[in-house]
Amino acid sequence: MKLRHWLALLPVAHAVLGVVFADRVRPFVAGLPFFMAWIISGTLLCAVVMAIVYRLDPANRGEEAETGIDGGEAPLPATNAPRGHRS
Repeated sequence: MKLRHWLALLPVAHAVLGVVFADRVRPFVAGLPFFMAWIISGTLLCAVVMAIVYRLDPANRGEEAETGIDGGEAPLPATNAPRGHRS
């Protein structure tokens, strides 16, 4: 698996570990119960990780991805024909 795939698993691991690790009210973090602080940190972690995954994904590299310069296939042209229609 590539790095971007492993990074995408971090928010899932945070949520799964939260069931076991953060199942309590005390201590308070910034005036919030620990579980609420855990949920907020998970939301922020998810946003940061998904931004990193987006930047690492070769499909999001601007003009290179559109023209197929990087050795990948160029995207298929859009068609206006309805599904199942043969032309």
